[in-house]
Amino acid sequence: MTALERQPARKPVRDGARFYFANLSYPAVEELLRGDRVPVLYFPVGSTEPHGPHSPLATDPLISIGMCERACARLEDDPLLRGLILPALGFGVTRYTRAFAGPIHVSEESLHALVVDVCRSLLGQGFRHVVLVNNHFEPEHVKTLHRACDTVERELGVVVGYLDLTRKERATRLSEEFRRGECHAGRYETSLVLADRPELVDEDEMAALPYVPIDLAQVIAQGLKEFKEMGLEQAYCGAPAEATAAEGDELFEVLTDMLIELTRALVAGTGGRDRPGMFVRV
Repeated sequence: MTALERQPARKPVRDGARFYFANLSYPAVEELLRGDRVPVLYFPVGSTEPHGPHSPLATDPLISIGMCERACARLEDDPLLRGLILPALGFGVTRYTRAFAGPIHVSEESLHALVVDVCRSLLGQGFRHVVLVNNHFEPEHVKTLHRACDTVERELGVVVGYLDLTRKERATRLSEEFRRGECHAGRYETSLVLADRPELVDEDEMAALPYVPIDLAQVIAQGLKEFKEMGLEQAYCGAPAEATAAEGDELFEVLTDMLIELTRALVAGTGGRDRPGMFVRV
């Protein structure tokens, strides 16, 4: 029996429909641009790819969406800022999981073009603050997002916000497993999915999975290019059996703290874009 067959879907903790940009009418968008509160558009990004035998293919974008919803909820009563969530981009540069069923890969050129075009379209209408919220850490994917930010800044003179969780200063605020580089479908990511979408996790399968101690940053630095050759025989590393929704809630709080801090720096003109982190040099 699958996780979906066994568990009823949990009602969302947050009624987030009001936070979604695409749920607005065009007069509401016009009003948004004229309003006193500065709109910040969060762009959730992630890859559709295998995350162990227990967690959904959509793990990465689900985590990005969860961060965006919480950030918008934090800003709901802010007198100066209003957060909205753009339609999620659930496709990325996804080569490491190609030995498994389910990954949807797009090229670096396609990802770059799409992110740049979305930003151009919004900035051309008068929006000034777009923030990329990404939870897929394949180096070529992260590098492409940074390159897209560079392109927009060079062409339009506008900084696109980007919270890069591969930066050491970001990772040090997250869990021990994440800091060890065991950050694919392990305790860290699975806890986050359990916090928001537990019906998508096969908890029986999860509980039976052994610990796989692989530092992804280290094996990537050695030049390995596929999960199976890295030792991720079931498309996960770390300790998913130890994941809990409570830990996921705690992690979401920390992730949202970082996202709000970056947002305020972006709007103030004092920052708002992380530079490349531990996996990528551009």
